[in-house]
Amino acid sequence: MGRDGYLPLFETRRAKGRVLYRLFVISVFVGICLIWIYRVNHIPRKGEDGRWGWIGLFGAEFWFGLYWVLTQAHRWNQVYRCTFKDRHFQRHEKELPKVDIYVCTADPVIEPPVMVINTVLSVMAYDYPPEKLSVYLSDDGGSDLTFYALLEASHFAKYWLPYCKKFKVEPRSPAEYFNSSDDPLDANQSKELVFIKKLYDEMENRIENAAKLARIPEELRSKHTGFSQWDSYSSQRDHDTILQILTDGRDPNAKDKDGFVLPTLVYLAREKRPQHHHNFKAGAMNALIRLSSEISNGPIILNVDCDMYSNNSHSVRDALCFFMDEEKGHEIAFVQFPQNFKNVTRNEIYDAAIRVINEVEFHGLDGCGGPLYVGTGCFHRRDTLCGRKFSKEYKTDWSSLNDIRRKDSVHELEKNFKGLASSTYDKNTQWGKEMGLLYGCPVEDVITGLSIQCRGWKSVFFNPSRKAFLGIAATTLPDALVQHKRWSEGNLQILFSRYSPAWYAQGKISLALQMGYCAYCLWAPNCLATLYYTVIPSLYLLKGISLFPQISSPWFIPFAYVISAKNICALAEFLWCGGTILGWWNNQRMWLYKRTSSYLFAFMDTILKLLGFAMSGFVISTKIADHDVSQRYEKEIMEFGTSTPMLTILSTLAMINLVCFVGVLKEALMGKGIIRVYETMSLQFVLCGILVLINFPLYQALFLRKDKGKLPSSLAGKSIVLALLACISFTLLS
Repeated sequence: MGRDGYLPLFETRRAKGRVLYRLFVISVFVGICLIWIYRVNHIPRKGEDGRWGWIGLFGAEFWFGLYWVLTQAHRWNQVYRCTFKDRHFQRHEKELPKVDIYVCTADPVIEPPVMVINTVLSVMAYDYPPEKLSVYLSDDGGSDLTFYALLEASHFAKYWLPYCKKFKVEPRSPAEYFNSSDDPLDANQSKELVFIKKLYDEMENRIENAAKLARIPEELRSKHTGFSQWDSYSSQRDHDTILQILTDGRDPNAKDKDGFVLPTLVYLAREKRPQHHHNFKAGAMNALIRLSSEISNGPIILNVDCDMYSNNSHSVRDALCFFMDEEKGHEIAFVQFPQNFKNVTRNEIYDAAIRVINEVEFHGLDGCGGPLYVGTGCFHRRDTLCGRKFSKEYKTDWSSLNDIRRKDSVHELEKNFKGLASSTYDKNTQWGKEMGLLYGCPVEDVITGLSIQCRGWKSVFFNPSRKAFLGIAATTLPDALVQHKRWSEGNLQILFSRYSPAWYAQGKISLALQMGYCAYCLWAPNCLATLYYTVIPSLYLLKGISLFPQISSPWFIPFAYVISAKNICALAEFLWCGGTILGWWNNQRMWLYKRTSSYLFAFMDTILKLLGFAMSGFVISTKIADHDVSQRYEKEIMEFGTSTPMLTILSTLAMINLVCFVGVLKEALMGKGIIRVYETMSLQFVLCGILVLINFPLYQALFLRKDKGKLPSSLAGKSIVLALLACISFTLLS
C-alpha cells in the first residue's frame, strides 16, 4: 500500500540473495585480477617459446574479464513485477484507452498467410472492449494472398471472437487452440467447438489452395473490390500504397454473430519504389504510426511479429496496470514482454529459448531503469514513439483521449490518407531521426528504445506466469546463426552510431543500464578473443609449449576458481530458469558457435560498413520447415544442411582441435609423457578436450550421419585440409 492508503496497480519486488551474489561477484573479480597479474608478471622473455601466444592470451583474458564485468549489470539489481488487474478494473474500466495493434509481415513464402492471420485473430480476441481495439496488418510483401487471408479472417472473426468470449478460451490463436485443447466437458461447448473448427478448416483450405496456385482465383477476386488495387502492382519493391479498412469499428453494422461490435481491422501495403530506400521494418512501423493516428489514434500501441501470436488474453490489461498507475505510470514509456517460443525442444538444441536473457538479464536491466525494446511483444505510449520528452509535470488524461472520433467514411479515409504511407513521405522530416522508429540499423527496435530512455522515460519488463506471446524459433543451425549475426551486427552498429550507449547515453540513463546496453553491443567483438582462445592454446599444446600455470603452482588456483565458479554459477542460473543440464551444455555449444561464426561475420560486416564498403541489410527468419527437418529438430538432432562460410569456419576450428587433441594424446601415450602433460599442460589439455567434446555433433555431421541434415562430404575434406595446414604451418613457423 502506498502513501495515504493508495493501492498501486503494480508491485515491484527485488530479487532475494543479492548480498550473497554480490560477494560471489567480488570473489570472482579478485580471481580475474590475479589472472591478469600472473599474465603480466610471467611473460616469457624475448626469444623464449610461447611469448606471443602468452601475450595474446593476456589480451583475450583481459577482454573476457572486462566483458564479464559489463554483464554483471544484468544481475546486480534484479526486480520482478506483478500487476493487480482487479484494482485496475475497479478504478479505470470506464476510461480504458484505445489500443492500436500492429502486426508486421514481409514475405508470404517464409511467413505463410495462415500463420499471419492466426496472430491477427489472437490479438483481435483480447479480453478488452472490442470497440477500443484496432488491428493493423502491415504487409511489406504487398501480397494479394496475404490480403485474401486477412479478408477470410475478418469473416471468421465474427464467429471466433464470440466463441472465445463465451468460453474464455486460451490461447486465442485458432490453430494453437485446436491443437492444444482437450475435449471440453460442456456438451454445448463441444457442439460449438465442432462448428467453429469446421469453419476454420474450410477457411484454412481456401487460403492454402490459393497459396498453392500462387494467385487468387477470379471468382474470389470479383467478390471484393479491394483486389482491384493490385491491378497496377508490379513487384514487391514497386507498387502503390494499398490501404483497405476491412472492418470499421465505428460501423454499427460491423458486428459479430452475437451482435457485439468487432475491432477495427486494417490492411496496409505501403508504397515501394526501387529508387527509394524503404528502411525495412522501421519504415513499415512508422507508416503504421502515421496512418493509425488518423484512423483510430489509440494512445497505446502494441506491436508483434507475424509469428508471435497472443498466448494470454489479459496482456493488454496487464500493460495498462503500468501505464495507468497514478503514482508511477507517467514515467513509463513502454512495457516489454519476453520473447518466448512454442516450438522449443526440452534441451533447447539451438538455445532458442534465450532463457537466461528472459528470466535473469532483462529483470536485471529492469532494476537499472528498464529493459531494451526488442521489436515484438511491446506496448508503447504513442506520444513517446512520436518523440515526446519526459516531463514530471505531464500526466495523461486517459478519458479525454477517447473523445477523438473521425466522421469520415471508410472510402474517404482510404483515399485521403494513403499518402501517409508513400515511399517519399519521410524525406526531409524527423521521421526515422527523432520521431518513430529510428532508421539505419538492423536492430531498429533496440536503438529506438535507447533513444526513448535517453529522453528521460523508463521502461518495464513484465514476465507473467502464462506467457504473453509465443513465436517460432529457428529449427536449423544455419538459420539460428544468421539470426544471431543480424542481432549482433545491429547491436555493434548502435555502439558506433549517434545513439551509442557509451557516450550519447552518458548522464541520460544510469551507469548500470549503460553497461547493460554495452554488453549487448559488444557481442560481436567477442569473436576475436574467443577465436584466439579456441585455437592458439590447442596449437601450442600440440607443440608441447605450456601457456598456463602448472597444476602444482599457486597461480593455478585463480584459474581453477574463476573457471569453475563461472561455469557452476552459469549452470545453476540455467537450471533455476527452468532449463536442463543437457540444455545448458547445448547452450555452451551455441555460445561457442555464435562467437566463432555469427559474431565474426557481424564484426567484419560492421567494419566494412563503417569503411563504406557495405550496406546494412535485413534478413527475415524463415517460419516454416519441411517434414524431415522438423522431425530431426524434435529429436534434437542438429541440422547443418548445405555448406556455408559460417559452417566452414566451425568445421575447420573443430578439426584443428581434434587434430591437436589426438596428436597430443598419441604422443603422451606412446612417448609415456602423460605425467608431463598432466603437470605442465593440464589446463590446455582440458580446454582442448572440452572443445573436442562440445563439437561432437559437428563430427557426427561430417563423418557419421547419412541423413540430409549432415554436412556435405566436400566440406569434410576441406576442413581436414585446412586444419592440417594450420597445424603444420604453426609448427614450422612458430
